[in-house]
Amino acid sequence: QVQLVESGGGLVQAGGSLRLSCAASGRTFSTFAVGWFRQTPGKERESVAVISWNGGNKYYEDPVKGRFTISRDNAKNTVYLQMNSLKPEDTALYYCAAGLTYGSDWSVYDYWGQGTQVTVSS
Repeated sequence: QVQLVESGGGLVQAGGSLRLSCAASGRTFSTFAVGWFRQTPGKERESVAVISWNGGNKYYEDPVKGRFTISRDNAKNTVYLQMNSLKPEDTALYYCAAGLTYGSDWSVYDYWGQGTQVTVSS
């Protein structure tokens, strides 16, 4: 069993930065791929970025390429999402998810956090 807790969200002006953290419990976390997803009211959950179990593979959705960076520290059981040059359209509830399958489809992930709100003002 893996439990995930996101933190680092908040209110920031457009052009600003935030770093989200996804802290995990469970010894097997280092074997899981981890994805960041986001959702706004009335819209489907969408992928943001994914990282493989050892950090060797990373994937970013087009809207965040060049602005967001996903990384992980398995010794700390934590995955990060550095978000720079934030835009109002990045406003959403951000979730991290863990699973044995590396991919951007939210359905392949088994464990989910409760989410952290990111609000970008214009």
